[in-house]
Amino acid sequence: MENLYDLIIIGGGPGGLAAGLYGARGMMKTLIIEKNMLVGGQISTTSEIENYPGGMVKESGLELTSRIKEQASNFGCEFKTDTITKTDLLSEIKTLTGESGTEYKAKSVIIATGAYPRLVGAPGEKEYTGRGVSYCATCDAFFVKGLEIYVIGGGDTAVEEAIYLTKFAKKVNIVHRRDQLRAAKSIQEKAFKNDKINFIWDTVVEEFKGHPVTGLKSIVLKNKKTGEITEYDGNGEPIGVFVLVGNLPNTDIFGDVFKKNNSGYFITDEKTLSPINEKTGDLVEGVYIVGDCREKSLYQVITATADGAIAAVNAEKYTEEKFN
Repeated sequence: MENLYDLIIIGGGPGGLAAGLYGARGMMKTLIIEKNMLVGGQISTTSEIENYPGGMVKESGLELTSRIKEQASNFGCEFKTDTITKTDLLSEIKTLTGESGTEYKAKSVIIATGAYPRLVGAPGEKEYTGRGVSYCATCDAFFVKGLEIYVIGGGDTAVEEAIYLTKFAKKVNIVHRRDQLRAAKSIQEKAFKNDKINFIWDTVVEEFKGHPVTGLKSIVLKNKKTGEITEYDGNGEPIGVFVLVGNLPNTDIFGDVFKKNNSGYFITDEKTLSPINEKTGDLVEGVYIVGDCREKSLYQVITATADGAIAAVNAEKYTEEKFN
């Protein structure tokens, strides 16, 4: 079979890139299929990564993942831009079909499809996405230069990006549904010390308001404790809103073949990272799941890259035993 790969990885985030590096270094014919032109997944939009061991000082997510891609390429890992729309992962030879119409075949497959931003679900959110409502501070910070902005969320990403946005915005309001942040203490301390950051506690988004042509004009917030509803606008100027309230897994394209938890994350064997066949309850041979699309206790770049290394080594062992 001419285009048969030893290993195909779906997704070019940190987990997928690490898998590509380990797979290619293990002398496997390895291909990473990424739907975007740039690799890196969600982390590629992060302005600064401080907690990746050995990372460069003030290195962005895109810079980090670009370095891993270069490492993988140097060992012979191939890259293709395509969106996988159909899969057959239960057969001995796995088949993936891309939006391009191309069929990819492999002895083993690693799923590294990651996750995507969760919406708050308030009226007007979808209408004004890209026109005042954003899910990526690094992507859209320049467009809110000199404006007052609102960051929805209280976790690591929300607070880190709020700090980053103070470089551009006149004022940054962190809107959180609880009375204390969930972010790491070190990140919280930076935010509390920043004079440009204001906190709006115990509050949720009721509505996004704007104009069909000019975009977002105001945000309506509700205090959960008092029930008070307040509409915030920019006093005649536009405002910007960054929704950073977590993620949902990119697992829908695989249907119900593998077992998932109630939130849609794949359940895997912790030793092999193999998924579980939904019908039989058995581990699926030659398939591995890494990064933010699987159920685990910590979602970080370092845990995604660790997943990628483990999965690639297991894929190498499997293909040697099964096909040699």
